[in-house]
Amino acid sequence: MIPSKLEVLVDFGPTPDKVTVEKTLNYLNAQDDVQQAVFKNGAVMVETVLPSSVVLDMVIKTSGKRAVLQGYGDSTSAVAMVSSKCTTEHVLGVIRFTQTDSVLIADGSVDGLTPGLHGLHVHESGDLSMGCSSIGDHYNPLSSPHGSPADPPSERHAGDLGNIHADEQGRARFRIFDSVLQIDELLGRSVAVTQRADDLGRGSSPCSKINGDSGPPIACGVIARSAGIFQNAKRICACDGVVVWDEKDRPLAGKGRRLKDDKEQTGSGKCGGKTCCKV
Repeated sequence: MIPSKLEVLVDFGPTPDKVTVEKTLNYLNAQDDVQQAVFKNGAVMVETVLPSSVVLDMVIKTSGKRAVLQGYGDSTSAVAMVSSKCTTEHVLGVIRFTQTDSVLIADGSVDGLTPGLHGLHVHESGDLSMGCSSIGDHYNPLSSPHGSPADPPSERHAGDLGNIHADEQGRARFRIFDSVLQIDELLGRSVAVTQRADDLGRGSSPCSKINGDSGPPIACGVIARSAGIFQNAKRICACDGVVVWDEKDRPLAGKGRRLKDDKEQTGSGKCGGKTCCKV
């Protein structure tokens, strides 16, 4: 498997405790799926084949400190915050993309899913004005039928990324390799998780060659460029003073951004000035 490089920023304080740092590094380096973990420039650098969310959980548990993923990949990277805004679902997750010499890696963690398989697809549009119902069809520049990520470009949509698996708690954590997609063609588009499993174009339903009979998207998000390792030195947001440790648990804007005890309203209201859609 192809490893990824992660920059995990840990709240060690102005003077990191050497014992805690060494304990964290020793634990990570003892894992079979971690190639290397070092402390550099105030962050824990990890080279691993594990999903980034798994590594982040390891660092938090072992160090006993708050931690965030500050950079992902050592080249061009992108990220999408997926959510089920405008639906009756309560799905939330982060999917990161990084380009290697040979493949694109999609690394994600999505919560709130029903246990089992769910389709994962890149869609042609990043328009969320009507939630996931306005993101268009699967990204398909060659006008190919829907298929499996293992199929050649003429027999799959470029945006066909197969399935992700949600465990009994409704969490899906994954790393997907794709040899067709490139980071630059993803930017500004969207990525979506579907209601059901994708049959990879092998089913008997009329929808099989269109969307793998995977049902409507239940969570989606716009794909935007993000920081690779050591490309983001931010520790505090200049616009509102929110530090990086608190930012991960707050909305990007609006109610609840500044004050931690504010409760963000969800599941109601309007989407792009229109009544919430059903997909």
